[in-house]
Amino acid sequence: MTSTSNFRQAVREARNEAIVGPNVIANALPYVGGGLILTALGTFGGLNVLATNPGLFMTTIWVAFIAQIALFFVASGIASKGNNQAALPLLATYSLLTGYTLTGLVALALGTSGVGMNGIGVAALGCGVTFIGARSIGSNLSESDGMALSKTISLGIISLFVVILAQFVLGFFGIITPSWLEIGISGLGVLLFVGAAVVDFYLLPRAYTDKQYLSAALSMYLTYINLFIFILRLLIAFNRD
Repeated sequence: MTSTSNFRQAVREARNEAIVGPNVIANALPYVGGGLILTALGTFGGLNVLATNPGLFMTTIWVAFIAQIALFFVASGIASKGNNQAALPLLATYSLLTGYTLTGLVALALGTSGVGMNGIGVAALGCGVTFIGARSIGSNLSESDGMALSKTISLGIISLFVVILAQFVLGFFGIITPSWLEIGISGLGVLLFVGAAVVDFYLLPRAYTDKQYLSAALSMYLTYINLFIFILRLLIAFNRD
C-alpha cells in the first residue's frame, strides 16, 4: 500500500498544475538508479540466506517487511520536507529491505520452468523500455490529459491493491488463485504501472520542488519496482503448471 499512498499524495499536491520543480526528475534519476542497485543487492543477499538457512530467512523476512513499511513512512515524511541528508540513509536502507522482501518472488521465478534468469532479465528490460517511452510521452502531456490520466491511474492502483489484499487473505485460508485470475491481476498491474511511469514525468515536476528530489526519486523507484514485480508475476503465471 505504500506505493498507493505516495502516488495519491503526489496527485493531490499537483492539482495547482504549475511546474514548481523543472529539474527535479533530472536530480532524482541518480538516486532512482542507486536505489534499484541496492534493491538488487538486497535480493542477492536474501537468496543467499534462503539457500543456506531457510529457517533464518523465514524469521527475518517478516522483520524486514515490517521495518520496510515503517521506513517508508518515516523517510517519505523527512524527504518531503527537503531534509535530504537525513532521508538519504533511510531511503538506502529501505531499498535494501525492499530487495530482501522480494527474495521469495525472485526465488519462485528462478525455480519456475520457462522463467528463470531470462524472465528476470525480461522484467528488468521491460522497466527500462517503459522508462524510455514514458519519458517521451509523459513530458509532453497537456494539463488536462495529464491530470485526467493521473487520477485514473491513481484510482486503478487503489483498486488493484484492494484486489491483491483480498487475494492474500484468500491465500492465507488456503484458497489459491487460479492461473487465469493471476494472469488478469498481473496484466492489469503491468498496465497500471506503465501508466504510472508516464504520469511520473508529468506529475513530479508539479508536485515537488527541485530540492525535493528524494521524494521524486522515491515515487519513481516505487513505480519501477512495482512494474518489475507485476511483469515477473505475469511471467510466472503464464508458466505455472
